[in-house]
Amino acid sequence: MLQVPFIRENKADVIARLAKRNIDAATLIEQVIALDEKRRRVQAQLDTVLAESNTLSKAIGGLFKSGQVEEANALKAKTTTLKEQSKTLGEALHEAGEDLKDLLYQIPNVPHALVPNGTTEADNEELFKAGEIPKLHEGALPHWELAKKYDIIDFELGNKIAGAGFPVYKGKGARLQRALIAYFLDTNTAAGYTEYQLPHLVNEASGIGTGQLPDKEGQMYHVTEDNLYLIPTAEVPGTNIFRDVILNESELPVGITGYTPCFRREAGSYGAHVRGLNRLHQFDKVEIIRVEHPSTSYAALDAMVNHVKSILEALKLPYRILRLCAGDTSFASALTYDFEIFSTAQDRWLEVSSISNFETFQANRLKLRFKNADGKNELAHTLNGSALALPRILAGILENYQTEDGIDIPEVLREYTGFNKIG
Repeated sequence: MLQVPFIRENKADVIARLAKRNIDAATLIEQVIALDEKRRRVQAQLDTVLAESNTLSKAIGGLFKSGQVEEANALKAKTTTLKEQSKTLGEALHEAGEDLKDLLYQIPNVPHALVPNGTTEADNEELFKAGEIPKLHEGALPHWELAKKYDIIDFELGNKIAGAGFPVYKGKGARLQRALIAYFLDTNTAAGYTEYQLPHLVNEASGIGTGQLPDKEGQMYHVTEDNLYLIPTAEVPGTNIFRDVILNESELPVGITGYTPCFRREAGSYGAHVRGLNRLHQFDKVEIIRVEHPSTSYAALDAMVNHVKSILEALKLPYRILRLCAGDTSFASALTYDFEIFSTAQDRWLEVSSISNFETFQANRLKLRFKNADGKNELAHTLNGSALALPRILAGILENYQTEDGIDIPEVLREYTGFNKIG
């Protein structure tokens, strides 16, 4: 959530930067400023009434002590009127505050200056590409056919149990999945991230804190009776560890990692491009999250990008890095880098990680602050990234490592799987 003082002081810049997202925010920004002015006026009136009421209360006590009962009762009658005024003003202040918050919830984060213009993924900027695309044997198969051939993932059984988008991993497929999770967590903790086991459901406040609510209700599974949401990513419970927390500056930076299943309704996702593991309602992901000082957050973002690069290079998967255009950048992000691996059997790029700097956008919602060198509370910056999302990594391994007599296991995973080949 953008800060009101930032909007007031940078109105033209905020409108211009939001225009990169193809949003005409001028009217909304003017409404925010007008409502904030109203809230400030009401607050000033309330402060005046409360101050007068306190002054009269002290005077009443003195009058009673000096025996001036009639004068004291007259002032008491006036304080009753002031109490009614303060109640009315308090309600108006609360209403103005809620209306202001509702308006602010509608405004996405302003994109960083590096974010390219554009409206769709076709406008994303390719920054880096590495790895050799393997030449597969004749008759090479996409991963969903390999999964069936070697009986390692059963999509039909998952459909029977829950529905489309809920695969069942079996045998060496389940072992490979577990190996990837362990490898990612070990790699992340070796890089200094502290491992957490996190809840798989969150409350509404947690969804609001990281920007999933009220923006993405339709994409989240909602347990209505308890008003809880199945997590779309470990970002939500992980970042909410720091909700309503004031850190000491010396405690920064903070880095955590965690594995969770993730749940996304993905409404309207159909077609060949979402076959197999390409698009799921339930999938596994290992996340990295950072809380940073504002002066170091973009260096931290670069470090996160380099960390994910190192994992993909160790897996020897061909990959590229994209800087997302404004129209493809998420609601809460200021700057996002996507990693994609090349699926040789499908002849297409598959997204496997998004790494984002949210600057103060989430921290403002979360009330996540740190005490700076001057002893003042200051909003921290939050960042997160996938390290990594498993379905498309697994798809890439199955497809790119397939041979005529089976599927080779990447060398870095063999100590985790206990086998070198599926076949």
